[in-house]
Amino acid sequence: MSIIDNDNIQPSGDVDQRELLVEAKSVSYWIGNRQILDSVDISVRRGEIVTLIGTNGAGKSTLIRILLQLIKPDQGKVIQCPGLRVGYSPQHVHRDPILPLTVRHFLALGDSISLERIRELLDEVGVGNILDYPITGISGGELHRVMLARALLRKPDLLVLDEPMAGVDAASQSELYSLIGDIRDRYGCGVLLVSHDLYMVMADTNTVVCLNHHVCCTGHPRTVVTHPGFISVFGQDLSNTLAIYSHSHDHDHSTRCSEPESSDRPS
Repeated sequence: MSIIDNDNIQPSGDVDQRELLVEAKSVSYWIGNRQILDSVDISVRRGEIVTLIGTNGAGKSTLIRILLQLIKPDQGKVIQCPGLRVGYSPQHVHRDPILPLTVRHFLALGDSISLERIRELLDEVGVGNILDYPITGISGGELHRVMLARALLRKPDLLVLDEPMAGVDAASQSELYSLIGDIRDRYGCGVLLVSHDLYMVMADTNTVVCLNHHVCCTGHPRTVVTHPGFISVFGQDLSNTLAIYSHSHDHDHSTRCSEPESSDRPS
């Protein structure tokens, strides 16, 4: 299910937070005696792209599930704005080779949606030509775009993308990040994504949250990459490289710092 409508939410009553879509406050989570999340704070507002980074096992997917209220935190709380519509694209999608399902039928699963709307969505994400392809026969990059189309079915306020670039080549990643930015602008939604591609994060994100069971650091990409918390997770060499890249990118696009554009990786 790509869309989650949660009526059992805790609305934010502060007038200054009307554009706040979702927020975790002091969220902690354990599995047995192992603490997965330790007093995590994160928020997403309408119109911004927030990227969650961290090594494998840092708790990123668990935090996403908590924000979507698929699981409950052991401590802390999650606040969603009233009537929030969420479009969700998971990290892993199982494609059953035995089930003869086309892209068209996949998008229509569980939803009353017209063929015209399906065509419109596929065109919007750049794969209008694969309408009647078997879902098992499309590439990884095409599958990510199909999942993005499914997440857009009901025009979400918040788009949550868990590793949308996994298995996608560098050139296609740049195109996909650009598409996500266009969708943010077109729908006026907030975007929360998990990404391992730190070069793309530097170019296409408003706010970076570095997670290692707790929030190591958060802020604009340029400031995050030089933070001791980031260096402790990813190392000084990567910090130096990304700091140069981020500075170069900001210099090239200084008039649009708050809404970074796509950029090629440094050679």
